Amino acid sequence: MCAHQSDDPFDIPEPQGPAAKAAASAVRFYQKYLSGLKMGSTCRFDPVCSTYALKAVSVHGAVKGTILATARLSKCGPWHPGGFDPVPNRGFWTTETVT
Repeated sequence: MCAHQSDDPFDIPEPQGPAAKAAASAVRFYQKYLSGLKMGSTCRFDPVCSTYALKAVSVHGAVKGTILATARLSKCGPWHPGGFDPVPNRGFWTTETVT
């Protein structure tokens, strides 16, 4: 079966491999139990960082997906304007953030 990646940042494929599934489970745990403890939405990106991390590990695997998610989290702060920052397609490391 051919793996097709959608350009929709919210279309998250099923993670492949046990490490990617474990990483995706950790992100889903955060989304379900920890994210709600914050006072309102604080992410300045679209899609939000947890959705980005979930799609990154699902598309790129546990290692590269975690690196991409960590790089995305490092952008959090007042020094970055945020904006639309989708997960890069398989085989790429970066996309251009649209502010």
